[in-house]
Amino acid sequence: MKAELMLLQLELQKLWLNRASKVLIFISFVLPFFVLLLASFKIDFFGLFTLELGELGVFNFPIIWHITTFFAAQFKFFFAIVVVSMIGNEYSNRTLKQNLIDGLSKNQFIRSKFYTIVFFSLISTILIFVLSLGIGLYYSSYDELSIIIQGTEFVLAYFIKLVGFFSLCLFFSVLFKRSAFALGFLFVLFIGEWVVYGIMKYNFRNTDSSLPEIIQDMFPLKSMYKLIDQPFQRILISKFPDQTDLAYDYSVHSLEIGTVLIWTCIFLFSSYFLLKKRDL
Repeated sequence: MKAELMLLQLELQKLWLNRASKVLIFISFVLPFFVLLLASFKIDFFGLFTLELGELGVFNFPIIWHITTFFAAQFKFFFAIVVVSMIGNEYSNRTLKQNLIDGLSKNQFIRSKFYTIVFFSLISTILIFVLSLGIGLYYSSYDELSIIIQGTEFVLAYFIKLVGFFSLCLFFSVLFKRSAFALGFLFVLFIGEWVVYGIMKYNFRNTDSSLPEIIQDMFPLKSMYKLIDQPFQRILISKFPDQTDLAYDYSVHSLEIGTVLIWTCIFLFSSYFLLKKRDL
């Protein structure tokens, strides 16, 4: 444990000395909460009417866990820049080679980056949990403990989603050595997943097979998205319970969690393999 803490401290010191990283970390933590807090305020539309989302029931337990984690996850890109910069700066500043000369193994190097990812993902998850709990206790019509803790699996899914996504960023950073290429390939991967899905859908166009959807849900980015599905239909269902055509499965499933964890392991081991085989 002491060795792990030393590796984490090493990375935190590097980030603290980098002004751009400090700014991005601050934004990645503050911006989601600013938007969530803003959503809890009353909005006056030129004196014509006042809109307060809290009065619409969207911050009731247990749905609030779904809403807050979904929207907070949309801002993960800011810390993704920090993750790719951690590797990009190591190559551009030649600190990676110097660290290895000073006795840091390649295994420790990857672990230090992963520990940093887990650390910031955990901090973000704790903040989301506290903020959601606070807003829920203020606005929710339900105060029974059994109802409050319903849906907290979305908080776990949020944490796993962040760790998985940032591990993907770590892999691309090691693969391309440059932050811009790593970030750009995230977009390429997103497009590529949909292109492959489109090809499969076309090949199965004359059948009722759901195989294209099943395979698509196993893709890296899609599997991470599926951890926390969009909550908009769920909100409509709560307002129009008779509309059965709006029903959909928004739950967090163990298969989805397992898929993202498997991808996370693949990204980490692939990052280590590349670093181990590469001539620095």
